[in-house]
Amino acid sequence: MSETVDCRGLACPEPVLLAREALQRAGAGTVTVLVSSGVARDNVSRAARQMGWSVAVENTAEGYVLTLSK
Repeated sequence: MSETVDCRGLACPEPVLLAREALQRAGAGTVTVLVSSGVARDNVSRAARQMGWSVAVENTAEGYVLTLSK
């Protein structure tokens, strides 16, 4: 399963909550999370790793693209 969650412009903890929901729905596969701040990047990455997902981060002009896979 592949899903994209756009959390750009949202303040924590909302990006973490939305990402967690997407990871639980997916169960496995790839989830892409778009965030606009370093704090959201770090918090979503930490939450995903705690749930057993691997995290790849890409810097973009609009923020960060987190590719979460399991």
